[in-house]
Amino acid sequence: MFKLSKKAEYALLAARYMVLNNHGTCVTAKEIAENYSISYELVSKVLQKLAKMEIINSFQGAKGGYSLSKNPKDISLTAIISAVDSEYKITTCFKEKSNASDCSHIDCCNLREPLSLVQQKIDKVFLETKLAHII
Repeated sequence: MFKLSKKAEYALLAARYMVLNNHGTCVTAKEIAENYSISYELVSKVLQKLAKMEIINSFQGAKGGYSLSKNPKDISLTAIISAVDSEYKITTCFKEKSNASDCSHIDCCNLREPLSLVQQKIDKVFLETKLAHII
């Protein structure tokens, strides 16, 4: 049912790696990708999105790379996930860009209301859970 996207997973892994390997230096996309044996290209794209949303800092040059822009206690999972995924909803009908044609049972659905409560709880947990909590 509910599953984070690969981009969201990589964003969380990258942010966690930055916390665990912050020795006053930047970390690189290559370093993160090699450490987790994941796609360098996707890690690079994810890091660019995190930098654009000011969750991490990006530094150019020979000793460049990425570092967190804030204390891990101040970065919610919602901030990280939302930076790379426009929406993380448990069902299609909760997504902003969905319409009635996405589901043939929209008019008679008895799951929408209970699942809405589940979605609200997931949203709350992601908002209240900080990067520091997953280290």
